[in-house]
Amino acid sequence: MSVWKLWWMGVAPWAVLVTGLAAAEPRPNVLVILADDLGYSDLGCYGGEIETPHLDSLARGGLRFTQFYNTARCWPTRAAILTGYYAQQVRRDKLPNLPRGTRAGVPGRRPSFGRLLPVMLKPAGYRSYHSGKWHIDCMPLKNGFDRSYYVGDQGRFFSPRVLYEDDRRLPPVKRGSGYYATDAIGDHAVKCLRDHAENHSEQPFFHFLAFTAPHFPLHALPADIAKYRKRYRRSWELVRAERYQRVRQLGITTAKLSPVERDLGPPYHFPNALQILGSGEVNRPLPWKDLTDEQREFQSTKMAIHAAMIDCMDRAIGRVLGQLKAMKAYDNTLVLFLSDNGCSAEIMVRNDGHDPKASPGSAASHLCLGPGWSTVCNTPFRRHKTWVHEGGCATPLIVHWPGGIAARGELRHNTGHVIDVVPTILELAGASRLPADAPQAPGRSLVPAFGKDGTVQRPDLWWLHDGHRAIRVGDWKLVASKGGAWELYDLKTDRTETVDLADKHPDRVRQLAVRWKQRMQEYRALALSESP
Repeated sequence: MSVWKLWWMGVAPWAVLVTGLAAAEPRPNVLVILADDLGYSDLGCYGGEIETPHLDSLARGGLRFTQFYNTARCWPTRAAILTGYYAQQVRRDKLPNLPRGTRAGVPGRRPSFGRLLPVMLKPAGYRSYHSGKWHIDCMPLKNGFDRSYYVGDQGRFFSPRVLYEDDRRLPPVKRGSGYYATDAIGDHAVKCLRDHAENHSEQPFFHFLAFTAPHFPLHALPADIAKYRKRYRRSWELVRAERYQRVRQLGITTAKLSPVERDLGPPYHFPNALQILGSGEVNRPLPWKDLTDEQREFQSTKMAIHAAMIDCMDRAIGRVLGQLKAMKAYDNTLVLFLSDNGCSAEIMVRNDGHDPKASPGSAASHLCLGPGWSTVCNTPFRRHKTWVHEGGCATPLIVHWPGGIAARGELRHNTGHVIDVVPTILELAGASRLPADAPQAPGRSLVPAFGKDGTVQRPDLWWLHDGHRAIRVGDWKLVASKGGAWELYDLKTDRTETVDLADKHPDRVRQLAVRWKQRMQEYRALALSESP
């Protein structure tokens, strides 16, 4: 019997012990922390060399999932995290062959059943807060949040022009004011928690903390950049090899390291950007030895800024965790940390443009990490953000809840997806999806996996973004790049997608391809079931 059914029967769900879990305290608070364009192995606890002590501490005190997935892009992932549906089901990502004029393929406004998590949690007594990036249709308070700090301008870390607090537009931030988005987002979260402790301590809370880091442009504080400046004045092949060894030592995967795809560049080509950025930029992961001294210096600088952004985000998370401890809510707060997609290979110049004479990482610069270092950040996997090969859609997932999860520092190899966030939180909160006649959502609660040996049963996982498509059933994954042929991988033995078995198993390819198409047609029908 599900926990939410027990809730409606009058049985307190927090009194129900789940096998392998600690004896839980009253309904947990929930903190979902979302990074933007973070690579699979960027965190120390996933094999990276970037210093992330606060996130590493959460991992030591909780769980790390090794086979958790997002949608490979920012706005579809956010829709899935907060609704529990695939983004295509709620019109937040494109589907092919839609009737002309429908907004279901724009993406557009969600149908009425695509309610956000705060609306579902409110009947269970939860207050909800939002800090950071939004990228969902409509506004936060109109979608059930009680407080919100909405950074709608992700292209200016030092001087954003589009900001909202509690759905009210704020004035643009002046450059040189000392503002930095990562710190401002973290500070707002702390402010909300302090207010909650002072005025609403009798209620549990849900907080959606969505950082804009380390998404481009690469903007970071000078002291943070200096900390990493020497660390990346060496070949990206060496950094990648060292990450891979740590990934194996941590037990995250035993699969062999995927080969570097030397001819694969950014997903979108902007030749004018390469001209603006100059001769130090390269749009392919070329051998380090083949780069000029200027290119090596330019590339190593970019990775130092990327690392600085993640380091600063970790410190902001540390302040939020410190506030939880100060208000004595730390032990009974379920923390989920993940990324919205894999690291980005994009190279472009937009927003305020790029001044080649400006200090790299400053407000007047506009740099993107590019495919060289993105290949490193997504170690040990192939490809990048937008692709649905593992490098584009695999994410770290740290789960921490001292009062409810007995495990400390353990790995979970269960498959999971961002569509699972909503059913997981609803189960632990003793809440049900609203309205009662909403279509069945595809996600599964991860609560069984929080126990020692629990597994999560699911029929399949499905992807479609920008023409890239995939389906995973058990350990078999069928995947294709936009316009490309299907590839087949056995992820049990080949998690890094190095041996294509499509020619060896043509019947399995056909079966999975039919299943992928059936799912696409089901999701298309649901998206169109209500007039846009």
